[in-house]
Amino acid sequence: MAATPRGTTPVPPDARPRLTVLSGPSGVGKSTVVAHMRKAHPEVWLSVSATTRKPRPGEQHGVHYFFVTDDEMDKLIANGELLEWAEFAGNRYGTPRAAVLEHLESGLPVLLEIDLQGARQVRTSMPEAQLVFLAPPSWEELVRRLTGRGTESPEVVERRLEAAKIELAAEPEFDTTLVNTSVEDVARELLALMNVV
Repeated sequence: MAATPRGTTPVPPDARPRLTVLSGPSGVGKSTVVAHMRKAHPEVWLSVSATTRKPRPGEQHGVHYFFVTDDEMDKLIANGELLEWAEFAGNRYGTPRAAVLEHLESGLPVLLEIDLQGARQVRTSMPEAQLVFLAPPSWEELVRRLTGRGTESPEVVERRLEAAKIELAAEPEFDTTLVNTSVEDVARELLALMNVV
Protein backbone atom coordinates (compact mmCIF):
# COMPACT_ATOMS: atom_id res chain seq x y z
CA MET A 1 0.00 0.00 0.00
CA ALA A 2 1.33 3.44 -0.89
CA ALA A 3 1.98 5.91 1.87
CA THR A 4 -0.57 8.68 2.36
CA PRO A 5 0.43 12.33 2.60
CA ARG A 6 1.37 13.27 6.17
CA GLY A 7 -1.59 13.94 8.45
CA THR A 8 -4.21 12.20 6.31
CA THR A 9 -6.19 9.00 6.68
CA PRO A 10 -6.67 6.69 3.71
CA VAL A 11 -10.09 7.04 2.10
CA PRO A 12 -11.97 3.83 1.21
CA PRO A 13 -11.55 3.03 -2.50
CA ASP A 14 -15.24 3.47 -3.37
CA ALA A 15 -15.26 6.98 -1.85
CA ARG A 16 -12.15 8.23 -3.62
CA PRO A 17 -12.34 10.74 -6.44
CA ARG A 18 -11.46 9.55 -9.92
CA LEU A 19 -8.27 10.65 -11.54
CA THR A 20 -9.08 13.36 -14.11
CA VAL A 21 -6.87 13.81 -17.16
CA LEU A 22 -6.99 17.10 -19.09
CA SER A 23 -5.51 16.95 -22.56
CA GLY A 24 -5.65 18.83 -25.82
CA PRO A 25 -3.39 20.41 -28.40
CA SER A 26 -0.52 22.68 -27.44
CA GLY A 27 -1.73 26.28 -27.21
CA VAL A 28 -5.36 25.42 -26.43
CA GLY A 29 -5.06 26.95 -22.95
CA LYS A 30 -4.73 23.93 -20.65
CA SER A 31 -2.29 25.64 -18.27
CA THR A 32 -4.35 28.84 -18.15
CA VAL A 33 -7.56 26.94 -17.33
CA VAL A 34 -5.82 24.86 -14.66
CA ALA A 35 -4.22 27.94 -13.05
CA HIS A 36 -7.60 29.70 -12.92
CA MET A 37 -9.28 26.62 -11.47
CA ARG A 38 -6.63 26.06 -8.82
CA LYS A 39 -6.71 29.69 -7.73
CA ALA A 40 -10.33 29.17 -6.65
CA HIS A 41 -9.88 25.53 -5.57
CA PRO A 42 -6.33 24.85 -4.35
CA GLU A 43 -7.49 21.50 -2.93
CA VAL A 44 -7.40 20.10 -6.46
CA TRP A 45 -3.99 18.47 -6.64
CA LEU A 46 -2.21 19.01 -9.94
CA SER A 47 0.49 16.52 -10.69
CA VAL A 48 3.85 18.11 -11.50
CA SER A 49 5.39 16.43 -14.53
CA ALA A 50 9.04 15.61 -15.06
CA THR A 51 10.48 16.92 -18.32
CA THR A 52 13.74 17.03 -20.22
CA ARG A 53 12.69 20.39 -21.70
CA LYS A 54 14.60 23.50 -20.68
CA PRO A 55 12.67 25.88 -18.38
CA ARG A 56 10.80 28.79 -19.96
CA PRO A 57 11.14 32.23 -18.36
CA GLY A 58 9.45 32.24 -14.94
CA GLU A 59 9.17 28.45 -14.61
CA GLN A 60 10.46 26.95 -11.36
CA HIS A 61 11.77 23.43 -10.71
CA GLY A 62 9.30 21.45 -8.62
CA VAL A 63 6.51 23.99 -9.16
CA HIS A 64 5.84 23.99 -12.89
CA TYR A 65 7.90 20.90 -13.77
CA PHE A 66 10.65 18.71 -12.41
CA PHE A 67 13.39 19.57 -14.91
CA VAL A 68 15.52 16.46 -15.39
CA THR A 69 18.36 15.35 -17.63
CA ASP A 70 17.95 12.70 -20.31
CA ASP A 71 19.80 10.21 -18.08
CA GLU A 72 17.49 10.94 -15.14
CA MET A 73 14.43 10.49 -17.36
CA ASP A 74 15.83 7.18 -18.66
CA LYS A 75 16.08 5.93 -15.05
CA LEU A 76 12.53 7.05 -14.16
CA ILE A 77 11.18 5.17 -17.18
CA ALA A 78 13.31 2.05 -16.62
CA ASN A 79 12.28 1.86 -12.96
CA GLY A 80 8.56 2.15 -13.75
CA GLU A 81 8.31 5.35 -11.72
CA LEU A 82 6.15 7.16 -14.29
CA LEU A 83 2.40 6.63 -14.70
CA GLU A 84 2.83 7.79 -18.28
CA TRP A 85 5.46 9.42 -20.40
CA ALA A 86 5.66 10.80 -23.90
CA GLU A 87 7.99 12.60 -26.26
CA PHE A 88 6.81 15.89 -27.72
CA ALA A 89 8.68 18.44 -29.82
CA GLY A 90 11.99 16.73 -29.05
CA ASN A 91 11.49 16.63 -25.27
CA ARG A 92 10.15 13.95 -22.93
CA TYR A 93 7.47 14.50 -20.30
CA GLY A 94 6.23 12.09 -17.63
CA THR A 95 3.95 11.86 -14.59
CA PRO A 96 5.50 10.52 -11.36
CA ARG A 97 3.31 7.54 -10.37
CA ALA A 98 3.75 7.48 -6.58
CA ALA A 99 2.52 11.01 -5.89
CA VAL A 100 -0.65 10.51 -7.98
CA LEU A 101 -1.55 7.30 -6.16
CA GLU A 102 -0.82 8.80 -2.74
CA HIS A 103 -3.08 11.80 -3.33
CA LEU A 104 -5.92 9.69 -4.74
CA GLU A 105 -5.68 7.38 -1.74
CA SER A 106 -5.93 10.37 0.60
CA GLY A 107 -9.19 11.43 -1.08
CA LEU A 108 -7.95 14.53 -2.88
CA PRO A 109 -9.18 15.29 -6.41
CA VAL A 110 -6.21 14.75 -8.74
CA LEU A 111 -5.75 16.38 -12.13
CA LEU A 112 -3.17 15.51 -14.77
CA GLU A 113 -2.51 18.02 -17.54
CA ILE A 114 -0.86 15.88 -20.22
CA ASP A 115 -0.67 15.26 -23.96
CA LEU A 116 -2.51 12.72 -26.11
CA GLN A 117 0.17 10.02 -25.83
CA GLY A 118 0.12 10.31 -22.05
CA ALA A 119 -3.68 10.30 -21.89
CA ARG A 120 -3.73 7.06 -23.88
CA GLN A 121 -1.24 5.47 -21.48
CA VAL A 122 -3.31 6.54 -18.47
CA ARG A 123 -6.44 5.08 -20.13
CA THR A 124 -4.58 1.75 -20.36
CA SER A 125 -3.04 1.76 -16.87
CA MET A 126 -6.00 3.36 -15.03
CA PRO A 127 -9.16 2.72 -17.08
CA GLU A 128 -11.31 4.29 -14.36
CA ALA A 129 -9.70 7.69 -15.02
CA GLN A 130 -11.86 10.42 -16.53
CA LEU A 131 -10.35 11.80 -19.76
CA VAL A 132 -11.31 15.37 -20.70
CA PHE A 133 -10.36 16.91 -24.05
CA LEU A 134 -9.89 20.69 -24.20
CA ALA A 135 -10.62 21.91 -27.72
CA PRO A 136 -9.99 25.33 -29.28
CA PRO A 137 -12.94 27.38 -30.54
CA SER A 138 -11.45 27.08 -34.05
CA TRP A 139 -8.30 26.03 -35.88
CA GLU A 140 -7.54 29.69 -36.64
CA GLU A 141 -7.68 30.58 -32.95
CA LEU A 142 -5.29 27.75 -32.10
CA VAL A 143 -2.81 28.96 -34.76
CA ARG A 144 -3.07 32.51 -33.38
CA ARG A 145 -2.39 31.34 -29.82
CA LEU A 146 0.60 29.21 -30.79
CA THR A 147 2.25 31.83 -32.99
CA GLY A 148 1.51 34.57 -30.45
CA ARG A 149 3.49 32.89 -27.66
CA GLY A 150 6.78 34.18 -29.03
CA THR A 151 8.73 31.64 -26.96
CA GLU A 152 9.50 29.12 -29.71
CA SER A 153 11.11 29.03 -33.13
CA PRO A 154 8.91 28.85 -36.26
CA GLU A 155 10.05 25.24 -36.71
CA VAL A 156 8.83 24.26 -33.24
CA VAL A 157 5.53 26.08 -33.81
CA GLU A 158 5.09 24.19 -37.09
CA ARG A 159 5.75 20.85 -35.32
CA ARG A 160 3.21 21.77 -32.65
CA LEU A 161 0.61 22.61 -35.32
CA GLU A 162 1.20 19.29 -37.07
CA ALA A 163 0.83 17.49 -33.74
CA ALA A 164 -2.35 19.49 -33.04
CA LYS A 165 -4.00 18.07 -36.17
CA ILE A 166 -3.38 14.54 -34.85
CA GLU A 167 -4.57 15.47 -31.36
CA LEU A 168 -7.78 17.09 -32.63
CA ALA A 169 -8.56 13.93 -34.63
CA ALA A 170 -8.30 11.89 -31.38
CA GLU A 171 -11.03 13.86 -29.60
CA PRO A 172 -13.54 10.93 -29.80
CA GLU A 173 -11.23 8.84 -27.56
CA PHE A 174 -12.06 11.12 -24.61
CA ASP A 175 -14.99 10.88 -22.20
CA THR A 176 -15.85 14.59 -22.41
CA THR A 177 -14.91 17.56 -24.59
CA LEU A 178 -14.81 21.15 -23.34
CA VAL A 179 -14.38 24.01 -25.84
CA ASN A 180 -12.15 26.78 -24.52
CA THR A 181 -14.14 29.89 -25.42
CA SER A 182 -13.88 31.28 -21.87
CA VAL A 183 -11.30 30.32 -19.25
CA GLU A 184 -13.78 30.94 -16.43
CA ASP A 185 -16.50 28.78 -18.01
CA VAL A 186 -14.16 25.91 -18.84
CA ALA A 187 -12.65 25.96 -15.34
CA ARG A 188 -16.15 25.84 -13.83
CA GLU A 189 -17.16 22.95 -16.14
CA LEU A 190 -13.99 21.03 -15.31
CA LEU A 191 -14.58 21.45 -11.56
CA ALA A 192 -18.15 20.17 -12.01
CA LEU A 193 -16.85 17.09 -13.86
CA MET A 194 -14.48 16.48 -10.94
CA ASN A 195 -17.33 16.93 -8.40
CA VAL A 196 -15.47 19.81 -6.77
CA VAL A 197 -17.82 22.47 -5.40
